[in-house]
Parts: sequence; C-alpha cells; structure tokens
Amino acid sequence: MIKNSFISFQEKKKQKSGSVEFQVFSFTYKIQRLTSHLELHRKDYLSQRGLRKILGKRQRLLSYLSKKNRVRYKELINQLDIRESKNR
Repeated sequence: MIKNSFISFQEKKKQKSGSVEFQVFSFTYKIQRLTSHLELHRKDYLSQRGLRKILGKRQRLLSYLSKKNRVRYKELINQLDIRESKNR
C-alpha cells in the first residue's frame, strides 16, 4: 500500500530523485517503516537514533521548502498529511 503510493507519486510528479518533494516523501516512507519497527523492538536504540536523524533531515528540507516556495510546501504537507494545518 505504501509502496504503491510511492510509485504513483514518482510517476505522477515525473521529477528527479533529487527534488525536495521526492526527498521528503522518501524520508516520510522511511519514518513510517522505522516507527512500525520500533513498536515491536522498543530497545533498538540504533534505530531510534536513525529515526531522529531522518526526522531532522526532513525538518530541514521542509523549512527550506517553506522559505523558497510556500505554495509547493503547503501542497506537499497536505498531500503527505504530516503536519497539522490551522484550517482543520
């Protein structure tokens, strides 16, 4: 289910893998995988560290995108549903 959305997102946007949107999407996919892993293995501290690093990278990319292009940022946030918007 997540993999299918990953493929459809890639085909829909037809962007290169270096674009900010694609990187944020791939980090979100990795975060979801690590979160489900950590639910089973609570004491896996190396995975927790990796999760924190990926969260930081995604946060930096999102702040960069919000400064550069606010419209693309809002579209990406709504599409991935990763932050609470004030309109809800």
